[in-house]
Amino acid sequence: MARQTFQFRNQLIWTASLCLLAGARMATAQQSAVVRLGAAQTDSGLPPGTPLTWAEDAVRNELKVIEAADTVPLQFRERKVNAKGDTTREIIESKDGNVARLVERNGQPISAKEDAAEQARLMEDINSPDDFLKHHRKDTEVRGSVIKLVEMMPQAMIYSYTPGQPQSKDAAGLQVVLDFHPNPSFHPPTMFAEALTGLEGRVWIDAQSHYLTRIEGRVLRPVDMGFGLVAKIYPGGTLELEQTRTPEGQWVYSHLDEHLTARVLVVKTLPEDTVVTSWNFRSMPALLSYQDGARMLLAMPVAIR
Repeated sequence: MARQTFQFRNQLIWTASLCLLAGARMATAQQSAVVRLGAAQTDSGLPPGTPLTWAEDAVRNELKVIEAADTVPLQFRERKVNAKGDTTREIIESKDGNVARLVERNGQPISAKEDAAEQARLMEDINSPDDFLKHHRKDTEVRGSVIKLVEMMPQAMIYSYTPGQPQSKDAAGLQVVLDFHPNPSFHPPTMFAEALTGLEGRVWIDAQSHYLTRIEGRVLRPVDMGFGLVAKIYPGGTLELEQTRTPEGQWVYSHLDEHLTARVLVVKTLPEDTVVTSWNFRSMPALLSYQDGARMLLAMPVAIR
């Protein structure tokens, strides 16, 4: 039962996060229709189109991001800081799901004992494909639920331009910035869609590609799922996400800062405070099986303290 509660908690947190953040992991470069600001800017100084059309384009692209998971050969480094500690891992996106190897703890090289344990774990993964693929199938099921929720974002929220449009990001180009808050006319068709009724925030959209570059969200009021019997998300929670484009043109998430408090299955209140930073993204020549990805990680030199 404890394992089921933990899995449900993960699904709840992921659902709340990805609904708010409109999903993000990585994507191949998309050649969608592009409206270049400057040449097509309206006389009012606002971007062409409406806040809703910009939101629809961004959500459409984020659906491509979610659906593209496990299809792009990518390797990167990721640091996660949460209640479990401060760990840095080398990660390979395989066609069967992520494989990872611990390389640092608390920003320092791991011990020889920790490295031996990591090598043993990866070898066990290689020799136990049923267990690994079972875990990945659960991720795929959750992703399907998230896709349905992200599709509701244009209807669930009311969007408006923030003052001063468009805004300069950096040398990379301009951004269209939108504020969003719950649409009172939206009626959640599912229990998990209730998460959309208590969220507000701001989103930054790359003016050329129409992909999200940053989004900030806040839980503005309590959200009850299943009349509060299944879960309750408390107000005051915050979520921030940043995406960037690799030199090869792939969109990847680069930073996640999540602070939520939820009560799951009327058991206890569970805080979720997580900061994840990803960098050093490299494209690989081919999409590997998870076993080959694990072997590649095992062959990688790791600094030992």
